Amino acid sequence: MQIQFLGATGTVTGSKYLVSAGPTKILVDCGLFQGFKQLRLRNWANLPVAPSAIDAVVLTHAHLDHSGYIPLLVKNGFRGKIYCSEATYELCRILLPDSGHLLEEEAGYANKHGFSKHHPALPLYTQDDAERCLKFFSPVKFKHRFRVAGTVNAELARAGHILGAAIALLDDGKTTIAFSGDLGRSEDRLMAPPSTIERADYLVVESTYGNRHHDPADPMILLGKTIQETVNRGGIVVIPSFAVGRAQILLYYMHLLKQSGAISNVLPVYLNSPMAADVTALYRHYRDDHRLNDEECRAMCHAAKIVNSVEESKALNLQHMPMVIIAASGMATGGRVLHHLKAFAPDPRNTILFAGFQAGGTRGASMVGGADAVKIHGEYVPIRAQVLQIENLSAHADGDEIMNWLSHFQHPPRRIFITHGEPEAADTLRKRIEEKLQWPCTVPDYLETVELK
Repeated sequence: MQIQFLGATGTVTGSKYLVSAGPTKILVDCGLFQGFKQLRLRNWANLPVAPSAIDAVVLTHAHLDHSGYIPLLVKNGFRGKIYCSEATYELCRILLPDSGHLLEEEAGYANKHGFSKHHPALPLYTQDDAERCLKFFSPVKFKHRFRVAGTVNAELARAGHILGAAIALLDDGKTTIAFSGDLGRSEDRLMAPPSTIERADYLVVESTYGNRHHDPADPMILLGKTIQETVNRGGIVVIPSFAVGRAQILLYYMHLLKQSGAISNVLPVYLNSPMAADVTALYRHYRDDHRLNDEECRAMCHAAKIVNSVEESKALNLQHMPMVIIAASGMATGGRVLHHLKAFAPDPRNTILFAGFQAGGTRGASMVGGADAVKIHGEYVPIRAQVLQIENLSAHADGDEIMNWLSHFQHPPRRIFITHGEPEAADTLRKRIEEKLQWPCTVPDYLETVELK
């Protein structure tokens, strides 16, 4: 076997790993690059392998940095099966068409207002492209061994993180390689903890928070304090949020904060993402993936008013009374939240609250870093609102939690490949593993190929 790293090297986006076993070629994850322009341009470049030559895809979870390239892969000739958990398939049915719709919408907006350098601006793929790729999905159950292609078999185990998130184990009868995907947290308020893995010859592990320790303070208290302080000065709280995972924990916390009286029970809370509303409803169907009971699921689903239409979304921007708006996307890279930032970021009474990791090169990272203006739809928007970040709302394991997860291996892997992290995070995790566990580690380079002997 051999592995080639087609993404998630030196960055937390673009996860793609090409595993070859003789003539068989399998892509583990198929994500979009996000953030810096030089990374986003990779989405438009040809893969080093023809999509038609790939026999199958194994998907760890539905977030777009792991799944968002699939419509383009199919558009460019892939005709194999896409294996994933049942919940991941349901999420991809929501996320991928929405991604295509947003890409078309952004290209259309750029053409209408003339701020694109390309004439005409074109979407990476369309909603129709995304709809067509769904017929290639083949959902499988957790802990069920299945044939992927050729001599390669696989099994999925729960990774926590979001609904359906999986740790993927592949083997060709001689060599086993495990992919952590995005590891969840052992004591997450919402999601079940990640499954433990006892052995694998090789391991690809994420390092998003490999150099950090999550603040032990209760993020719900910080969230409530931020909202109340903003309300007291007559302001509006805008929370850029991923539609899958982050939006749901925020909704659950809104319910608990109102129930406890930490924030007013009549404070308007809006979820400006019909997609996030659809995702939230799935929590009732996949109870084994999370910790909530039926009553808590219902409360989460009714914690906010759903904003469905574009007209309703625009109307929010004309309001001046205190309220909370949760809207995609989580790093302010696109979606409806951009219009809310244009409307509310210039007012110092308001708060822009980021709930989790912000990849380099995103508007979120710029704002958290103290930028006094960010470019949205071709023009610079001044940032006078308070900008805060609650990092311990993240659904990613931190450095200590990753090390604890690794401790369950009964036999050390021959080598660990550390990916899906900014350079400092990946290298810090490498040092910790080598010094504490004395396991050999590599932080691979983009397009590097390694023989798995």
